[in-house]
Amino acid sequence: MMKCKMSILLVLMLPLLVCGQAPERWTATEIYQGIEKLNFLGSALYVAAHPDDENQRLIAYLANEYNAEMAYLSLTRGDGGQNLIGPEIRELLGVIRTQELLGARRIDGGKQMFTRANDFGYSKHPDETLEIWQREEVLGDVVWAIRKWQPDVIINRFDHESAGRTHGHHTSSAILSYEAFDLAGDPEAYPEQLDYLDPWQPRRLFFNTSWWFYGSQEAFAKADKTNLMSVDIGVYYPMRGKSNNEIAAEARSMHKCQGFGATLQRGTQQEYLKLLKGDMPEQKEDLFQGINTTWSRVKGGEAVGAILDQAMENFTFGQPYKVVSYLLDARKAMDGVEEGYWKRVKSKELDELILACMGMYVEATAEDYSATPGETIELTMEAINRSPVNARLKSVTYEPVMADTTLALELENNQQYEFYKKLALPGNMNYTNPYWLNEEGSLGMYKVEDQQLRGLPETPRALQVAFHLEIEGVPMTVIRDVVYKETKPSQGETYRPFEVTPPVFANIAEKVYVFAGDEPQEVAVRVRAGKDKVKGQLSLSLPEGWRAEPAKAEFEIAAKSGEQVVTFMLYPPAEQSEGRIQAVATLENGKAYTKGLNIIAYDHIPTQTVMLENSAKVVKVDIATAGKQIGYLMGAGDEIPNSLEQIGYEVALLSDEDITLEQLQQYDAVILGIRVYNTNERMAFHQPVLLDYVKQGGTLINQYNTTWNLKVDMEDIAPYHLKISRDRVTVEEAEVRMLAPDHPVLNWPNKITTSDFEGWVQERGLYFPNEWGDEFTAVLSSNDPGEDPKNGGLLVAPYGEGYYIYSGYSWFRELPAGVPGAYRLFANLISIGKENR
Repeated sequence: MMKCKMSILLVLMLPLLVCGQAPERWTATEIYQGIEKLNFLGSALYVAAHPDDENQRLIAYLANEYNAEMAYLSLTRGDGGQNLIGPEIRELLGVIRTQELLGARRIDGGKQMFTRANDFGYSKHPDETLEIWQREEVLGDVVWAIRKWQPDVIINRFDHESAGRTHGHHTSSAILSYEAFDLAGDPEAYPEQLDYLDPWQPRRLFFNTSWWFYGSQEAFAKADKTNLMSVDIGVYYPMRGKSNNEIAAEARSMHKCQGFGATLQRGTQQEYLKLLKGDMPEQKEDLFQGINTTWSRVKGGEAVGAILDQAMENFTFGQPYKVVSYLLDARKAMDGVEEGYWKRVKSKELDELILACMGMYVEATAEDYSATPGETIELTMEAINRSPVNARLKSVTYEPVMADTTLALELENNQQYEFYKKLALPGNMNYTNPYWLNEEGSLGMYKVEDQQLRGLPETPRALQVAFHLEIEGVPMTVIRDVVYKETKPSQGETYRPFEVTPPVFANIAEKVYVFAGDEPQEVAVRVRAGKDKVKGQLSLSLPEGWRAEPAKAEFEIAAKSGEQVVTFMLYPPAEQSEGRIQAVATLENGKAYTKGLNIIAYDHIPTQTVMLENSAKVVKVDIATAGKQIGYLMGAGDEIPNSLEQIGYEVALLSDEDITLEQLQQYDAVILGIRVYNTNERMAFHQPVLLDYVKQGGTLINQYNTTWNLKVDMEDIAPYHLKISRDRVTVEEAEVRMLAPDHPVLNWPNKITTSDFEGWVQERGLYFPNEWGDEFTAVLSSNDPGEDPKNGGLLVAPYGEGYYIYSGYSWFRELPAGVPGAYRLFANLISIGKENR
């Protein structure tokens, strides 16, 4: 192995796309399929609303059986959902689900696209969705995706005529796709996009229907399917040793934060497609029938197709390098192909296949996972040609400044070459944050001004290395993103994206500080260094009437990634108040920084570095409490325990071993976390103990559960008859009516009024019971516009000496958001029965 040490000072400025995954290592089977794909010029776009909406079976089928260019356009990143694997919600959850989608696509063979639409939570009607999403803006993003991907075939997951019968986001995705099908080819529509792309008219638009759109499998079995296409997607791929459905199930299982691990399936399976626009194929099992998918569809392309046919005929699985000469000839023939989508796409695929056939591995890694603007970093470059094909590494360019290093290395068979470079980052370099989070958006839309960023799955990165090769005398440039690589004892070699970050971060410990009285609270701010030798002052930016001591505090951190906790005492005003505080770290050079650092680390996705503004909400609320000790059995994960501690409760997180009558009797109330009956396998054993605790004088508050995958029979979930439904109130401003105005939970220790239901976020509640026994008192009623009242959101029943409460109101959203009225009412639930204690 030859190593040459080099030190060159470079300036790097422009960001480009990176994934942060381990480099792709091609098997001979994958190389052969890649050559087949080079010879298929057809593309498809699958369209739906959220991560997990996509039909992985159909995506995998089109990507692997047809070898089509296949992409999934998810209008949102799934920010409004819940997280079954960790505490991240909202923006951070959207980052996780983005990466899970990318992981799924790496398995099923598709690519991933998005719009700027924000998943603001459940919506019952597309009219509401499209108003919040800013219809014309998101429609433009769908048009942009079509023009960029140039699909011959578009497939909608949902029915565009299903308004009011399913999630409003679902129907809206189909409505927008239906409209964009024609608009994408119209040069008068969204003309500003034509500075970058040409109009594109797809050939066909389908709706991917199935039995659940008909109400039941029985109804679908009886339905007339003569006008539907039927595709058997259960094919088996002998060279991969897997069926299409097995690949799809593996991809589906990447949606781990939603708990969508799927059983591997085998055997024939039909998918049905209803034509919405365009022409119906004569052969109803072939989506591309009648569409020219050969190289003859582009001017000058026939020669390329003929050469690729020869490459497949002469392919040797044990010696894939033997077809490099054919692929190089195809590359030369591509010079005569007209410029456009197919030349761009296939040229990139062809270059990667040439390298794969040679076992050529080129890589650029940084010494650390991050650096700050102005810092000098060292890169390690590696190149190895594991074939007898003649190859030379002529030079390396460190983009985007295009400063070259001349090497003229003969890459001998299976000989590794490494060399190094020192680079100085410019002081004005952009941070590599998720681009859609850089500016504050609206409820329904992320703000992304740069047209070329819109729709990208990930953030463009700053650092790339271009390896200028010569393969059998043919020049070729291979661009690699700079990544960080380390070896962990428990995992071996791991990769993560290389990040450009601020020199200092300030993370406020809590997202919300709720003050129930005039006493101050401690606000801890964790200051973290993004580089060595960070020194400065930390202060809190405060709303009017609030006061912090000290006004400023010094910090000094010697080493990168070191931390120092700075504490302030925050004093609320005398009157009720709401506002936001922000930590400001000012360095010795006078520059101020307000970003907090969020590291998202799970084994199934690349580690994500997310920088958000570090503000926290502060609330002074008029609230009284009774009882002190709370036991909390976590379900799917929420932040209510921290929220309750904000107003003086002492909260103990319960383990399964703690669910004994003797242990529970020490608590003034026991609270069950959201979806605990869906997620905790021990609930069937805990249920008798929990009800016995209530019977002997305890208060049990059971938050919402879904009807899916209950660990306890529905009839056993409460001491009396109770049936959970899918009823929900999605409009957070919906009127809340008091059905039992004299009930204790509305009167003590806090008098609840209609003003306590102001300022709620995302929704009123979800999965309300729609049946309950006479023993329960229905306390509140609410409904979305135009719907019947939903009275099952808060049910209270005495049971023995205690109280059983079931509530579908979304406390898990309202308390962490610092909604004053939600705190007051929840405190009343905890306090019930304690008036005389």
